[in-house]
Amino acid sequence: MPILTAETKSLFENANKIHEKNFGKEIAFERAIFFSWGCSIGDCTFCYMSTQPYGKNPQETKRTTESILAEFILAKNLGWDIGFFTGGIGAFTPEEIESLLKAAYEITQEKLWLSVGPLAKPFLKRYSPYIKGVVGSTETINPELHKIVCPSKPLAPYEKMFLEAKELELDCAMTFIVGMGEKREDIELVKDFIKKYQITKIHVYGLIPQKGTMFEHAAIPSAEEQAWWIAQLRIAFPKLDIQCGIWENRADRVALLLSVGANSISKFQATKLFGKKQAQDIEAQVKTARRTMRGSLTKLPSIDWNKEVEKLSLDEDLKNKIKDKLNNEYLKRIKQNIQKISLIQIQ
Repeated sequence: MPILTAETKSLFENANKIHEKNFGKEIAFERAIFFSWGCSIGDCTFCYMSTQPYGKNPQETKRTTESILAEFILAKNLGWDIGFFTGGIGAFTPEEIESLLKAAYEITQEKLWLSVGPLAKPFLKRYSPYIKGVVGSTETINPELHKIVCPSKPLAPYEKMFLEAKELELDCAMTFIVGMGEKREDIELVKDFIKKYQITKIHVYGLIPQKGTMFEHAAIPSAEEQAWWIAQLRIAFPKLDIQCGIWENRADRVALLLSVGANSISKFQATKLFGKKQAQDIEAQVKTARRTMRGSLTKLPSIDWNKEVEKLSLDEDLKNKIKDKLNNEYLKRIKQNIQKISLIQIQ
């Protein structure tokens, strides 16, 4: 834990009391599931997608259906929440998105958060049987800063989407990245935005400097800075669902972020690092914060994974592809991680 000023310490303690009064001590690990790694916009100045070759067709960056659905099955059975289903704008057709949402809903038995850019009302209505709400990748609410970091992704279309989503009784969520140049006085802009569009969830990330972007050499925001935004929002909105995004080298800030009001953790590369030291450190941090986490980042349940696939109403060819992806990629890597860490602990 960093050394805090008396004012900051008081802020954080107040936020913790408000959080525990409204949510108790249980928290979640959230997995955002991506369906592609390319984007038709591709010029947000903080995003790795902006470093992709100019003119590259975002459809060339699509993940396979079996890979996407295998990850949903894995997340479901490991007790992870699905933060949102997302990918680059223009990577999938509306028909493909609807098909994936339908399959994901069957797997999770829960409606999902969807983040695929600003959606028009007809698409919101089309996807509504499978989604609980939409996420606007707003990133920052400061209008001048937003022009710099998201030159081709203005806020207005997201604002329109939020209004139309509420008409369909869908929830609205937003993203906010700490460390791109926002000022603390911008907290009032964020609060006003949350109130105006009845935002029920916010993802508070810390900047991850990406090679080839204008933020490549930027300093990452401190744990205290990220915690300050979370604490302010928790106090202002006691019932708001606040998710803290970290990274594999930021496990040591988890306890602080949870103790000031975060409901969940995400942005951790859980399928890659499951069972490794970083995952163990996160679970230790959850305990340090006196929280209890649903699901696990270190323990694999003893279940028949093929049976989990077989119960789905998918064609046999796709089921076989999902089994192969699940067993020979995801589970194989996870088991190898667990075995390696066990050998290290024995030595």
